[in-house]
Amino acid sequence: MLRSTLMLLLTIFLCGTISAGKITFDDLYSIPSYDSPRISPDGTQIVFALTITDLEKNSRECHLYIMDADGGHSRQLTNGPTDEWSPQWAPDGKFLLFLSDRSGSDQVWILPTDGGEARQVTSLSTGVTYFACFPTGQQLLVGSRVFPDCHSDSCNNARLKKNENRPIDARVYDDLLFRHYRSWDDGRVSRLFVVSIHNSTLSELYCGTYDAPSMLLGGYSDVAISPDGGEIIFTMCREAVPAVYVNNDLYTMRVAGGEPEQLTYGEGLESLPRYSADGRFLAYGMTARAGYESDQRDIVLYDRKDKTHTNLTADFDRSINELVWGPKGKYIYFSTIDRGFTYVGKIEASTGKITKLLDKAAYYGLQVSPDSRYLVLARSLSNEPYELCRYDLDSEQLTRLTHFTEPTVADIPMNPAEDFYFIGAMDDSIHGFITLPPDFDKSKNYPLVLLIHGGPQWCWLGNFNYYGWNTQLMAAQGYVVAQIDPHGSVGYGLEFKEYVSGHWGLGDFEDLMKGVDYLIDTYPFIDSTRMGALGRSYGGFMINWICGHTDRFKCLVSIDGTFNHFASYGSTDELWFPEWEYNGTPWSNPEEYRRSSPMTYAENFKTPTMVVHGQYDYRVDLSEGLQMYTALQRMGVPSRLVYFPNEGHSVGGLANLCFVYDRQFEWLAQWLKK
Repeated sequence: MLRSTLMLLLTIFLCGTISAGKITFDDLYSIPSYDSPRISPDGTQIVFALTITDLEKNSRECHLYIMDADGGHSRQLTNGPTDEWSPQWAPDGKFLLFLSDRSGSDQVWILPTDGGEARQVTSLSTGVTYFACFPTGQQLLVGSRVFPDCHSDSCNNARLKKNENRPIDARVYDDLLFRHYRSWDDGRVSRLFVVSIHNSTLSELYCGTYDAPSMLLGGYSDVAISPDGGEIIFTMCREAVPAVYVNNDLYTMRVAGGEPEQLTYGEGLESLPRYSADGRFLAYGMTARAGYESDQRDIVLYDRKDKTHTNLTADFDRSINELVWGPKGKYIYFSTIDRGFTYVGKIEASTGKITKLLDKAAYYGLQVSPDSRYLVLARSLSNEPYELCRYDLDSEQLTRLTHFTEPTVADIPMNPAEDFYFIGAMDDSIHGFITLPPDFDKSKNYPLVLLIHGGPQWCWLGNFNYYGWNTQLMAAQGYVVAQIDPHGSVGYGLEFKEYVSGHWGLGDFEDLMKGVDYLIDTYPFIDSTRMGALGRSYGGFMINWICGHTDRFKCLVSIDGTFNHFASYGSTDELWFPEWEYNGTPWSNPEEYRRSSPMTYAENFKTPTMVVHGQYDYRVDLSEGLQMYTALQRMGVPSRLVYFPNEGHSVGGLANLCFVYDRQFEWLAQWLKK
């Protein structure tokens, strides 16, 4: 009882007053999350990773669970103070392989499925970031980040220790890209190895100086082993200035040795290579334009015998997220975003015919059973956290398999998000979601909170989201929450998405303002005199833009947003982004950089604004947030800076998340609940 009381007091101290019956921060981050569902080779069982948050320890733990394919007999496989993740079945189904940090670094472990203790397979000093089992079940393909001139683990180990103990803490760079997202280049590259499961012997495959696979806009999802085990395929970026050109190509390599052979020569990104079960075909994702990271990704079919490439989705106006071969090789299953939800479909490899299977929910983790009878994926709605589900292809029935989130949310009232449409810029139809407070009373008036997504080539999904904000937690504070997908958002066609590049702050801003007008006119319970807006990344830019272009909001919250596009160009990690979005460099197109910079309109700042930024944000440098805050202060606008010394382009630490939620709620209440 004493411990429970102390924990309650600690929660109230950290996260603010708890509203009885409404969702709280503790509820939100007590909800388990799923990853890596994997179906057994005989199709009878499913293994998955489940992450559970321990708010008392301010930490997360991830362990493996297994259940029957119908959801029965669910049980925990691994336990203890360490984490286990990325499970994979051995081809014969007798063993599970997974990553764990139980030996002090991330390594591959193997566990008999009929009982017994797990055994460590790898012992790389640089750790393991990826692995896959060869079809024989005797070897693993393993990925690790190593020093390019080291060709033994002892060399890598010695280099790591030398770097730890060096008296001078300085780094020297001669090219771009020298830092990425929140990490500086430490001189290492991703490299692939073959490891014996039996005796852990290690052999290096490609020994070049480039990442294999490429870590830019990709990673270990861009690696595959051929069904006969004789070949691997992976991505590489051999551009001289990778910070500018988005161009990953596919390379194949014989496991027996030799040099990589280039398979694709496109100008954009090739990714997600997947062999058909018989090895005749290879499916992969392709974008067409170098420099445009958000270009539409199509599914291309490569005939390994005839050496021909066929674009299967050239007439499909959506970008592919996931793709998985059906075991019989007739269909490729895929997912994409469509109007705020996930569209799961299948495409006939021989004809390109597309059939919709699932939509009107958010899905991820797509897997196909070995007998092609069912799919397994995680599913969510705006008031339903993700749970694993099974979709039977013959009966077209969707069945929920897991219920781990129920103990937390079963008795918490939450209103589902409602779709709405209105006419926005250029007379286009614009989509959004509106979420009402859990104790909503239509006879009362409510403040409106507008959430603006990042990207700009992203969107709001109708899911129980954690990206930026959880809408249910925001609504529980007594607000009507609006989410609008302006021009630039994905899921509405290529033309709709393309518009925003070179037009930041124009049609997208018009969409948001017309959306607010529509909501005020349509829902009489919205108090137009009490409105706030919050945005992160591109959404943070839009908040800064709003601050200089309208005073209709009572308060704003800007998170990780650009302010001065001239300065941001020189401090961002991925130069391809501003060069595409602002149509050139600051010296080749200064007019657009000036026009699109919120700094240009700082003399109009009037709205009270909170600015949130992290020290390790290399996408939108900390200086952008400091400039915005400085301008607000110099203009005499009520403003507040929330600075995180240990966060990057998002807030990830549990205590920090709780803190930033609480500060935002305080700021909104100060201006909207007077």
